[in-house]
Amino acid sequence: MRVLMFGWEFPPHISGGLGTACFGMTQALARRGAEIIFVLPRIDDSKGRDGFLWLRSASGTPITEDLVRRMAWAQQEVWHEGIRCLPVDSPLVPYLTEQDYASAMGSSGTRTCMEQPCSSTVYPAGSHKFRQRQSITYTLQGGYGPDLMTEVLRYSRLAAALAVQENFDVIHAHDWMTYPAGMLAKNLTGKPLVVHIHATEYDRSGSGINEQVAGIERAGMMAADVVVAVSRLTRKTVIERYGIPPEKVLVVHNAVARHEAQRRYPIPPRIRHEKRVLFLGRVTFQKGPEYFMEAARLVLQKIPNVRFFMAGSGDMLPRLIRRAGQLRMGSRFHFAGFLHGEEVDRMFALSDLYVMPSVSEPFGITPLEAMLYDVPVLLSRQSGVSEVLEHALKADFWDTREMADKICAVLRYPCLAAELVKNCREEMKSIRWENAADQLLAIYHNVHGGR
Repeated sequence: MRVLMFGWEFPPHISGGLGTACFGMTQALARRGAEIIFVLPRIDDSKGRDGFLWLRSASGTPITEDLVRRMAWAQQEVWHEGIRCLPVDSPLVPYLTEQDYASAMGSSGTRTCMEQPCSSTVYPAGSHKFRQRQSITYTLQGGYGPDLMTEVLRYSRLAAALAVQENFDVIHAHDWMTYPAGMLAKNLTGKPLVVHIHATEYDRSGSGINEQVAGIERAGMMAADVVVAVSRLTRKTVIERYGIPPEKVLVVHNAVARHEAQRRYPIPPRIRHEKRVLFLGRVTFQKGPEYFMEAARLVLQKIPNVRFFMAGSGDMLPRLIRRAGQLRMGSRFHFAGFLHGEEVDRMFALSDLYVMPSVSEPFGITPLEAMLYDVPVLLSRQSGVSEVLEHALKADFWDTREMADKICAVLRYPCLAAELVKNCREEMKSIRWENAADQLLAIYHNVHGGR
């Protein structure tokens, strides 16, 4: 089975859980004998942004639109352990500012949507030919850069140019930014399309959704042969919010790479007498960081020698820094910023408890990563990962008092923490990417055999 995958995040470029999921998924599929052609946007590190890099062809030449047309580089690419990454020249990255996009495109500047209306081609679901509908003016919300929609469409054209040159059996598109590419590739090649929904616009933005983003999600899922949801919670959202037929939506839970933690990090003597509680993720509405801070305030009233760490970046960070100052928690509540690689491992290893208080979390891989370091976890009941971690502590994201009580219980009673770790270790034995790969291969064979 040869799979053409469209994505926008893959190691070493990581900005969230999608890249981690795509990496584990493709590695497991390759071990099961599948061949993966993974189409990625190039990420520009020439401006000094940490965690970004140039993706180039095997010859070292950046992939440009003209080069894609000529396809001269295609034969220079080589398979490595069943996975081949094909970069295209598009800075398709969410959460960038207007200036970041202008810089990435080598532009001196660009107007905002408010100054210059932004129009987009909308692809109707189920059509055999993409046709341009009425142009619509939009203003992006949720931290997206104002040129993101243009890049989504540009990426789809570049990716589709690759599709007609490649030999594959099925198309697999990850999240809404790659759905137009998947739909166009399906229409050009006639190959079946599987779309993977890792998070919906309702998860990211709550009630203030971006209607155009939701529209692309809906169009992609309607055009797909199968929709893969990362949890039953997400499947329910897809069916109820987007009107996708239930028989078309299948659940494949995420997992974590089956390896022991690479290193052990000793706790420095100066902090051994204290307890440490960690939040790690984007500091945005979806992840519930304000509820974590409120729970921390309540815990510190009962256990003063606790340090709380918020690792990550996002639009809510300045407000939460001010809030920590107002609550006079500065000496006990620390902002670690965006962490990379070993910094993440070290933070997990030094924590006594990991808390994921997400308002709406389709899955959530970070609790599984914390458990690799034998760190007990407290999850919001509004998270998909809670479906596979029955023995983890849980609380509603909005119930900060219950959250605080459970944090106190873990910190005060080492036997409880040890029991949580023991039970979760047993559950982790069945949470494997190989299981997810088996389910995906069955889906691929089913849609391919039905053609």
